[in-house]
Amino acid sequence: MTQSARSTKIAAIQMVSTPVVEENFASARRLVADAARQGAQLVLLPEYWPIMGMKDSDKLAHAEQTGAGPIQETMSELAREHKIWLVGGTLPMAAPEDGKVLNTLMVYNPDGEQASRYDKIHLFSFTKGEEFYDEARTIVHGERVTTFDAPFGKVGLSVCYDLRFPELYRAMGDCALIVMPAAFTYTTGRAHWEILLRARAIENQCYVLAAAQGGKHQNGRRTWGHSMLVDPWGEVKSVLPEGEGVVIGDLDISQLQGVRESLPALMHRKL
Repeated sequence: MTQSARSTKIAAIQMVSTPVVEENFASARRLVADAARQGAQLVLLPEYWPIMGMKDSDKLAHAEQTGAGPIQETMSELAREHKIWLVGGTLPMAAPEDGKVLNTLMVYNPDGEQASRYDKIHLFSFTKGEEFYDEARTIVHGERVTTFDAPFGKVGLSVCYDLRFPELYRAMGDCALIVMPAAFTYTTGRAHWEILLRARAIENQCYVLAAAQGGKHQNGRRTWGHSMLVDPWGEVKSVLPEGEGVVIGDLDISQLQGVRESLPALMHRKL
């Protein structure tokens, strides 16, 4: 990624993933290619992009070891083919506990090499009437706060339910960009998704790029969508309410620095 200008195009992919991995691969290839054609130099895929199974345990059959497997190979190929930084939503990775996986975000550089990895720390559970979720039944939580260095600055890695825990983002330090691949439920997304994304951007004075699942899935689940790019002032620069597609916009270092200079909140921290 070159930094000939003070701004970098970044994109979030919104999907409505199915239980069939090959179908999701085809959708991701098409959408990432579209983002790259529009000039994106960093592209973010949503949580669970390779598979949204008919039941939670379906993903166990697709768990991969580090550096091997069709999901990681596909992401590596896409990054290399389009010469982009690809932040690969999440995929199921082998875990030390039987019957469970890690929900893992992988980052690939423009040469297709794995540049970073983050295992989702906070595991979602929610009960309201007939609606019930408990990720801990099939997922082992990660333990390490993770960032990586891109040409435009440091990028903080987080996934879905992490969004509700501001201490995670403080622990990342000074980031130019926070990424948020997600599969927010329709119920919780409608209530809290945008306000939390904007809060994280405002309090950390950085860009937030969120890539969501967005629609009615074959398993009956409905995800909220609304993939978006939020700037350091908390303004939504681009959003896609529902259905698959690409959200794209500029990460402008001059704007980021301007916000921090005019309102130096990060320098005023006391605790």
